[in-house]
Amino acid sequence: MRPGGATRVPGLYVAGDLTGTPLLKFALDSGARLAARLAAELGPGPRPPDALDLVIVGGGVAGFAAAVEARRHGLRFEILEAAAAFSTIANFPHAKPIFTYPGSMIPRGSLQVHADVKEALHAELLQQVGAAGIRARPGRAVRVTRSAGTLEVHLEGGEILRARRVIVAIGRSGDYRRLGVPGEDRDHVFNRLHDPRDHAGRRVLVVGGGDSAVETAVALAEAGARVTLCHRGAELTRPGPANLERLASWTGPAPGAGDRIELMLTTRVEEIRVGEVRVRGPHGARTLAADVVFPMIGRQAPLDFFRRSGVPISGEPGAGHWIGLSLFVMFCAWLYDWKSGGFFNHLWYSRGWFPTHLTALLETAGGSIATAARDPGTLIGTLAISASGPAFWYTLAYSIAIVVFGAQRIARRRTPYVAAQTITLTLIQVGPLFLIPEVVLPLLYHHGLVPAGLLDALFPAVSYGHGREFWRAYGLILAWPLNVYNVFTAEPLWAWIAIGFVQTFVLIPAAVYFFGKGAYCGWVCSCGALAETLGDTHRHKMPHGPFWNRANLAGQVILGVAFLLLAVRIAGWVLPDGNPADRVFEPLKEGYKWTVDVFLAGVVGYGVYFWYSGRFWCRLMCPLAALMNVYARFSSFRIFADKKRCISCGQCTRVCHQGIDVMSFANRGLPMADPECVRCSACVQECPTGVLAFGRYQAKGTIVKLDTLAASPVRAREAVRD
Repeated sequence: MRPGGATRVPGLYVAGDLTGTPLLKFALDSGARLAARLAAELGPGPRPPDALDLVIVGGGVAGFAAAVEARRHGLRFEILEAAAAFSTIANFPHAKPIFTYPGSMIPRGSLQVHADVKEALHAELLQQVGAAGIRARPGRAVRVTRSAGTLEVHLEGGEILRARRVIVAIGRSGDYRRLGVPGEDRDHVFNRLHDPRDHAGRRVLVVGGGDSAVETAVALAEAGARVTLCHRGAELTRPGPANLERLASWTGPAPGAGDRIELMLTTRVEEIRVGEVRVRGPHGARTLAADVVFPMIGRQAPLDFFRRSGVPISGEPGAGHWIGLSLFVMFCAWLYDWKSGGFFNHLWYSRGWFPTHLTALLETAGGSIATAARDPGTLIGTLAISASGPAFWYTLAYSIAIVVFGAQRIARRRTPYVAAQTITLTLIQVGPLFLIPEVVLPLLYHHGLVPAGLLDALFPAVSYGHGREFWRAYGLILAWPLNVYNVFTAEPLWAWIAIGFVQTFVLIPAAVYFFGKGAYCGWVCSCGALAETLGDTHRHKMPHGPFWNRANLAGQVILGVAFLLLAVRIAGWVLPDGNPADRVFEPLKEGYKWTVDVFLAGVVGYGVYFWYSGRFWCRLMCPLAALMNVYARFSSFRIFADKKRCISCGQCTRVCHQGIDVMSFANRGLPMADPECVRCSACVQECPTGVLAFGRYQAKGTIVKLDTLAASPVRAREAVRD
């Protein structure tokens, strides 16, 4: 669900920080913009007498911003709140600092914020809402349904409100996450800190590694509590820079001080007892004295409301998910079998089904078309031969998809970086990977314009098609071992071996050193071209987490197999005729083709496009990407982060096509050097505060140069203002 985004229930919209942007100003802006948009949609026309124009579910900053805007546009509305107005802010700890970054941003609408401490902010918001004459109606919405062209909001107790539109602004604060350990339900265990002064002089254990945990620990220490902060990770990567600085002032050395915060990393809670907690860390189990325990490990998003309303939840596959995925994988299995010379390919040729006998079909048309079709030196004759094979139609459809979805990506993203990258990918796909092998080279060949020596060196003679293997021109772009077939030949094609060696072991390493792995994956490769265009709106579906990070090793395994086959192929060339390497090589190559190129790269790689992101193959299984991962460890390319801007919203991680936890670098201000990065720019672009930028890095820790091609809309706007 995106900011101000429509759900699959017509008329039901989401506003506020369910979107993953926890900044107050963005929540205010989201609610006001959405209300203004719906007011324009509803217009001044006739209204159903028994239905409101709008129901707003949630009385937080986004909900009230929408209500103020709805009042300004003259809409009939109700705002529902199950607790109290701005209850999330009201329940923040005493004197909690509030981040209202970016300071220069003025949210749309009348509701504005200026205070930077909890109490003042709460009072400021209540005063503005009161002045606007808006009061929340007490009530808890349990679900939304459609009936007779309007929406019905069902409340606890059975009451129903009918409305033409509904905005859901319930935020991300659902039930508290649990540790899942014995003793968690004891009376001295709390998930919320009301007033730190209540715990002065007490021994307190705070559990967690995010902003809430750090803020709680510091607030307690400042109030005079003896605090231990326990986190299961090896370092604190989630808190914002300001909170980390506050924590550092309490965990650093202070001669003679006994009220410092004890920080325990790589430590998990095993059991909570009266007056003590058993934990397990790097050196085994130990018992800590603790009068009070605060598990501050976050809250579950309140998704049950959406489930009851029939809104699909991302990451929760239902029957439709698996049916759609299965059918599309089956289609891809047919397509790649047909394209690659399998059962369906032979069936098509044996039955003479379109397009296998296209030349003969055109010749029966009579007239000038038939005459041209008989002459391969004409454009129609060349196309008739090329289009008789499945590869032509597959590559044509592939190119059209990149052109169409590439144009949509440029219109959607609107940054110079995306425009330049997409245009480059499109030109490479349409030119060297389609027109040159399928049209240009055959046409020149039939006119005798390609030197015989070049033909023999690069495009051996065959008895089918145009009489030459022009498909090998793909090797000018698709380097070994992504494309192995120009090297894995019965007899050495020395020109292709030389080209492949220079590509794979000279040009690509140099490009990766200066610009990162994305110099090829993000700007040249056809797999990346489709991923960045057709797959652009599905990038957030890439699985994240330790299991999938370990699955990246599949590409290294395939790379190892490719090198093993290369060794067998070289042995077959070097040894006398009839040697064992020669005898086993062709079956091994055929097995590699069907397993890697057809099944993994084709059926799996493209079959999961709309369910698990367009770079599933690129990230997990591509052997060339696995080789570039090695090169990237020596690269000077980095994504630099201005940690003062980072608000730990997680957007950069969510949209990463490669499953990288970008935020773990960004909120510490560290240059991101993950070798999986393909320079797609999604993390840079989606960052709401302009934290990230592409650039180069020296070993001694200095920035060599930031990219001048703008990839961040925020930084681009700032550059224009400056």
